[in-house]
Amino acid sequence: MKGTDPLPPTAPKGSINLRIEAGTRQLIDDAAAVLGKTRTEFMVDSARQQAIDVLLDQRLFALEPERYDAFTAALDNPPAAGPKLKALLRRVPAWQK
Repeated sequence: MKGTDPLPPTAPKGSINLRIEAGTRQLIDDAAAVLGKTRTEFMVDSARQQAIDVLLDQRLFALEPERYDAFTAALDNPPAAGPKLKALLRRVPAWQK
């Protein structure tokens, strides 16, 4: 995804303030040093790449034409909900417990 930065190089800059544990800060500093980057460069590069990955995981996947046809056919004709699916949908998600 390199070279596809949506912001021009002259875009205005802002700041993000973070409170992190000392051990995490040291880990970030050590990793940045290994790459010859400042903490800010390392954190911005890492956060940008993670954001791109998250968004691409939600939007982009590639299939060969015959697999794409099978995929869209499955989306257009989903199976009826069985008892296991109904039970799953009634459960409280782990992140809400």
